[in-house]
Parts: sequence; structure tokens; C-alpha cells
Amino acid sequence: MDAVRVALLREVLAGTEWLRATRRFAGVLRSSVVPHGGGLLLVGTESYEPWHLAAHLTDEAAWSGLPELSPTLVRHRTEPGGPPHLSVGLGRLEAARRGETLLVVAPERPAEGLLSRVHDARRAGATVLALDGGDREVRGLVHECLTVAPDAELDLDTVQHLVSAAAGENTLPPQRGPRRFRDRLGRLADQLTAPPPGRW
Repeated sequence: MDAVRVALLREVLAGTEWLRATRRFAGVLRSSVVPHGGGLLLVGTESYEPWHLAAHLTDEAAWSGLPELSPTLVRHRTEPGGPPHLSVGLGRLEAARRGETLLVVAPERPAEGLLSRVHDARRAGATVLALDGGDREVRGLVHECLTVAPDAELDLDTVQHLVSAAAGENTLPPQRGPRRFRDRLGRLADQLTAPPPGRW
């Protein structure tokens, strides 16, 4: 989903709880990685790998000038000799420490092994966030979560697009009048005409 489609989706969702919730969660994500600069780890479940969110956060990191938003994708299965950005296994969670942020994307209940690693990362001082499907144990492990229930109006993929776009937004204090509109329009034009970051 490109920036134009995200903007159209936001127009449709204007005034809804979804728009507020995704922006709030994106703000928590951004505020947990930017001041600390310790890195963002992104992990899914064994059956759901959030590579699409990883790619969008990498794009937003490049466009917003916030390299801290670019995640390390932690995978359940890695292939020897694969590209470095796709070769980080679950063992990386065991090294998570204070200053780092762990974002868990779990549409269904994760396996006990992942839950245990997430628990250990939190105990070691990492900030743990989740986009989840409503599992009680996941919610009990994290500092902040955004739940996308199976019967929700939006699906998890759409919510991830909204969160990643909001995480990269310019957060300067609001300006008044025509200048604010011109600045927003200029930023949108820059984003749409900028060359894309390296592909996944």
C-alpha cells in the first residue's frame, strides 16, 4: 500500500477509533525507539512472519530520517547463506537488552518458546510492544499493545500499514494557516518522488 492509498484510507477512517488507535500505537513505537536508539526488533509467530511491516518501517525510516525505525526482522527459520537482513534467528531475542524495543506481531497465540523469549527480553529491560489478535498471555507480557480481533472491521495487514505510516510522520508542533498545508503538501511530494529504499 503506497502513501496515496494510506492517505485515502485515513480519509475513510477519519473520526474512527482505528485512526486514533493506530496513531497512538505508532507514537508509542516511535517514542520507544527514537530516544533510546537501541534498535527495533520485529518478530512474528511461526506461521505469520511480518516481513511486509519490516519493509514498510524501513521505508518510513528512510523517508523520515529516523534510522531507529528500521527494524531487525527476527525469523523462526533462517536459511544458511541467505541475505543478512533475512538471516537473524530467534536467538537474537535472548540478547535483547534495556534500550531496545521488541515489536511482536501475533495474529494468533504464539508458541511457548516465543512467549518465553519475549518474557526474557522484557525482564532484561527491553520495551515490548505487540500487534496482536487478542491473546491474553501476549497482552500480559507487553508494555503496550494494539489488538486486531479476528472479527474487526480492519485486518491486521491494513492496521500495520496505518501504524508504519504514522510512525514515520513528522511530529513538529502544528503550524497555522496556508504554510502548514504547503509544508504537508511538500513533504508528501518529497515522499512520493523519493527513490525507494533497498528492497526486501
